[in-house]
Amino acid sequence: MEMQQLADIVWVFLAACLVMFMQPGFAMVETGFTRAKNAGNIIMKNFVDFMVGSVLFLCVGFAVMFGGDGAFIGTSGFFNSTSLSLEQFDAVTPELFIFFQTVFCATAATIVSGAVAGRTKFTAYCICSAFVSLIIYPVSGHWIWGGGWLSQMGFIDFAGSTAVHSVGGWVALMGAVMVGPRIGKYNKDGSANAIPGHSLTLGALGVFILWFAWFGFNCGSTLAVNGDIGHIAMTTNLAACAGGLTVMFFTWLRYGKPDVSMTLNGVLAGLVGITAGCQVITLWGALLVGLICGITVSLLVPFIDARLKIDDPVGAISVHGGCGVMGTLLVGLLANYAPGTEDAVTGLLYGGGSSLLGVQLLGIIAVAAWALVTSGVMFFIIKKFHGLRVPRVVEIEGLDVHEHGCEAYADFVSRIQ
Repeated sequence: MEMQQLADIVWVFLAACLVMFMQPGFAMVETGFTRAKNAGNIIMKNFVDFMVGSVLFLCVGFAVMFGGDGAFIGTSGFFNSTSLSLEQFDAVTPELFIFFQTVFCATAATIVSGAVAGRTKFTAYCICSAFVSLIIYPVSGHWIWGGGWLSQMGFIDFAGSTAVHSVGGWVALMGAVMVGPRIGKYNKDGSANAIPGHSLTLGALGVFILWFAWFGFNCGSTLAVNGDIGHIAMTTNLAACAGGLTVMFFTWLRYGKPDVSMTLNGVLAGLVGITAGCQVITLWGALLVGLICGITVSLLVPFIDARLKIDDPVGAISVHGGCGVMGTLLVGLLANYAPGTEDAVTGLLYGGGSSLLGVQLLGIIAVAAWALVTSGVMFFIIKKFHGLRVPRVVEIEGLDVHEHGCEAYADFVSRIQ
C-alpha cells in the first residue's frame, strides 16, 4: 500500500468521524430548540437514527445506492456490500467507504427528528428512520452518487445539499404535515403562537458542533488528500459566516433586534447551501451562496409557520429543504471550477450556458418528488395502522415521562415545560 493511499485512508476515516460527530450536534440543536419535557425523547431519536441506520444501510441501503450502475437503483451487494467492485473501494478500503457513506445516511435520517418533535410516537419515528435508511435516501443517492441517471446527466451535488439535506427536508415536511401541529401552536383564528425552545445555550452548542463537523462532511467528500481540501474548507466557512450574518442583520432590521435562534439557523442555512458546490464555487461565490441562503431561511421560516400553518419547531424544513434546493440550484449559476481545462465546470454566470442549470433544476424536482411521494405513503401507512401522534395527555405532560419513563432534568424541576 502506497503512502498516498495510506494518507487517503487516514483522511477519510477522520472525516467520517467528524460527520458522525454531527449526530450530537443535531441532538443539541433539536433539544435546545424544543421543550425540556421532550429532551430525552429527542436524544433517543438521534441515537436510533445512527444505530438503526448503520445496520440497515450496511445490509440493504448501501447495495441500493452503489450496487451497480443502473439508471434508477442498485441491484447487487445485498447483505454483502464488501463484495462489490467499486473504484472507491480501491481508493480507500471497502469497509471505510461503507462507514463514510453510513454516517451520511444517518445525517439524512436525523433531519426529520426536529420537524416532528414534541408530538410523535417513538415507535412511529423508529419506523420512519428505518425506511429512510433502507429506501428513500439510498434510491435518490444512487441517482446522484451511485452512477444513476442524474450523475450520467452531469448533476453536481458534491457533498449532499440535495442527496442528504433536501431529502431529509422533504421527508421532514411530509412528516410535519401528517402529524399536525403541537397543541397550542395555532389559535382558532389561524394565528401562530411562538413556543420557544428551553435552551438557546444547547442550541448554540449544537450549531458550533455542526459547523465544526461540516468540514468533515464537505472536505472529506474528496475521498483523498488533495489540493481541493483547502478551497472546500474556505467556501464552507465563508458560506456559514455569510448565512449567519445575513440573518442577524435581516432580523435586526425587520424586528428591531437580532434574533439568536434565527441567526443560528442562518449559519446552518449557509452550510447546507454551499454543500453542493463547495468544490466548484469560488470564495466570493460562497459568500453569495451564504447571503442568498440566509435570506431564504429568513423568509421561509415565517412563511411555513404562519402562512402554511406547518409546525416545524427547529426550522428543519427551511434550513435543509429550502436551502438544500437553493444551494443546488446556485451551482448552475456560480460554478467556476478549473476554467480552461478538460475538468472545467462553469455555470451560467461564468459563460457556461444554461445546460448545467437545467440539469440542477431537474435533479431538484426529481428528488423532491421521490422523497415527498415515498415519505407520504410511509407516513400514511404508519398513521392508519399504527398511529403517528401521541395522546393529548402525553403531549402535554411530556414524551420523556410517558414514552421513556424518565425526565431529562429530574433533579432540576418536576414537569418542566
